[in-house]
Amino acid sequence: MAASCVGFVLIGALQALYGPAIPGLRQEFGLSPSAAGLGLSAHFVGGVAGVLLFDRLYGRIGNRRILGMSYVLMAVGAAGFALAPDWPLVLAAALLAGLGFGGIDYGLNQLFAVGFGHRSTAMLNILNAHFGIGAILGPALIGAVGADRYPTIFLAFALANLPLLLCLKGVRDQAPPPPTAAEEVSTAALRRSLASILTVFVALYVLHVGIEAGVGGWEPTHLETVGYGAGIAATATSVYWLMMTVGRFLVAPIALRFSAQTIITVSCAGMTACLLLAAVPTLAPYAYAGVGLFIAPIFPTGLPWLNRAAPRARRAGALVIAASMAGGVAAGPALGKVIEWSDVQAVPLLLAAVSATCLAATRWLTRATSSRPHERKGPTAAP
Repeated sequence: MAASCVGFVLIGALQALYGPAIPGLRQEFGLSPSAAGLGLSAHFVGGVAGVLLFDRLYGRIGNRRILGMSYVLMAVGAAGFALAPDWPLVLAAALLAGLGFGGIDYGLNQLFAVGFGHRSTAMLNILNAHFGIGAILGPALIGAVGADRYPTIFLAFALANLPLLLCLKGVRDQAPPPPTAAEEVSTAALRRSLASILTVFVALYVLHVGIEAGVGGWEPTHLETVGYGAGIAATATSVYWLMMTVGRFLVAPIALRFSAQTIITVSCAGMTACLLLAAVPTLAPYAYAGVGLFIAPIFPTGLPWLNRAAPRARRAGALVIAASMAGGVAAGPALGKVIEWSDVQAVPLLLAAVSATCLAATRWLTRATSSRPHERKGPTAAP
């Protein structure tokens, strides 16, 4: 468990390292800003491919091998990113690192979602909170040593992956046990609506990750547009990411007492309210911090809910995780295009509309998955 949390610190750091390394990449390879940004895009493409590839291998070659291969791929990719002599090889290395990233992201999320019973939601929030720790530490390391020394950080990152290979003995190789008879009946009753349920889950994940990336990418620009200085805007954005990490730690004990449906409904409602408040300039920095707090539990809390709603649809977890990565990739260009048609000051209102859609999707999923036809009703029901 401890090694898995360290693994999530590392994948959080890796994803966050590409942006601060852009100045060094541009200087070394003579790149334009958009060309240098392709490193992160290659990483995300590899991440989606890694999720889908390792989902195909899940339960076939053993969970230990899947995670071990993922750590090795991420280490080799990070080392290649640091040492590659030309830009095409750098992109290939980022793709390789992303492949390992996707395998770790999917593999550990899936194992935690099925491995802790009623505590899975709490444990997934703790696991994903460590991703946020890595996302905070990565840019701090680049800032400390300088963007021109990014190869040193990537090499250190590659080496940090290797000791985790020694900590995989605690991972069981076999696939999770099949659903119980009660779950079988429930799944059969929901089979006709299963496609709709999966579609709405995917939409929820794409949209909420789009909000997450949209706030992270556009909050500084919005705050500067409404009159805040660049330093305050940057600090407020850091606080947003910090609150996302804090929120996942805070919700872990709450998840032991309240259902996933309740937690995500409250999260979407709070996120929508905070985004509406962010349209008020004097409240904007604090409202964005609230967005980070409320959006934090949605990703990890939704996975156990999905597993319970569709216990036979094992590939559903891979689908929503891959969709969330696609949402992060698409959020920037899509939001930028909409802003071209409107104005930067409309950013929080645009995101609030997306958040309201997440709330509507959550309410629909709550109704669609609440049916339990296998439970007997009336005076003969078990107490």
